[in-house]
Amino acid sequence: MIRELKNLYQYRELVWVWALREIRIRYKQSLLGAAWAVLQPLALMAVFTVVFSRFARVPSDGVPYPVFSYLALLPWTFFATSVTFGCTSLINNINLVTRIYFPREVLPLGQVIAALLDFLIASLAFFALLLLYRIPPSYQLLWLLILFPVQLLLTVGITLPVAALTASFRDFRFVVPLGLQIWMFATPIIYPMSLVPERFHGLYLLNPMSSLIVVYRDVILHRTPPNPLLVVWVSSLSLLLFWFGYRYFKRVETDLADVI
Repeated sequence: MIRELKNLYQYRELVWVWALREIRIRYKQSLLGAAWAVLQPLALMAVFTVVFSRFARVPSDGVPYPVFSYLALLPWTFFATSVTFGCTSLINNINLVTRIYFPREVLPLGQVIAALLDFLIASLAFFALLLLYRIPPSYQLLWLLILFPVQLLLTVGITLPVAALTASFRDFRFVVPLGLQIWMFATPIIYPMSLVPERFHGLYLLNPMSSLIVVYRDVILHRTPPNPLLVVWVSSLSLLLFWFGYRYFKRVETDLADVI
C-alpha cells in the first residue's frame, strides 16, 4: 500500500493536469460555467425547503431549513458527483488505459478533484447563507480540519472500486445512480436524526455519510463539539474503506486493459 502511494506521488503532476482537463471539459461551452456548482445544491435546497419545510413541516432542529438542508447537500453533492463521474472514468478513456502506462487511479482521482472544486465554489454560497440568517461561526469549525479529510478518504475509497467494477461490468454505470438515490434518502439530508426512532440510531449511523452530516451540523450549525465516538467511528470506517478500495483497485489494475 505504501509503495503504491509513493508511486502515485511520483505522478502527482499528472493527477493535477488530468483534474484541470476534466474541469475544462466540464465547463467548456457552458453558458453559466462554474455557477452550475452553486446552482445545483441551491436548486435542491429551494425544492426541499418548499416541499419538506412548508408543506410536510419537517423539523430542522431549530435551524432555518435552507441552511439546514444546504449544509447536508454540500458534502453529499461532492460525494455523489465524485462517484458518478468517477465510475465511468476508465471506460471513457479506453485509449489511454490500453496504450499508455500510468497509475490508472489517476483517472478517477481527477474526477474527485474536479468535484472538489465544485464543492469549494458551492461553499461560498453556504457562507452567504450563514451571514443572511445571522449564524455566527465558532471555534468548533476547527473540527473541519479533521472531518473533511475523513470525507475525502471515504469518497476516494468508494470511487476507486466503483470505477474498477464499472470497467468489468458495464451495467454497473446504471446501478450507481440508482444506488446513490437510495443512499441519499437513507442519509439525514432533508430531515434531522431526531425523526429517526432512537432504537434505529445505531444502525442508521453505520452509514458513514449519515455520521458525517450529523457531525457537520453539530460543529457548524449547533456550534457544539461532536460526539467523539461518532468521529472515531466514521474516521475508522473511512480509513478502512479507503484501504480496501485502493487495494482492490490496484489488484485488478493489471487486468483493466484486457477487460476494457
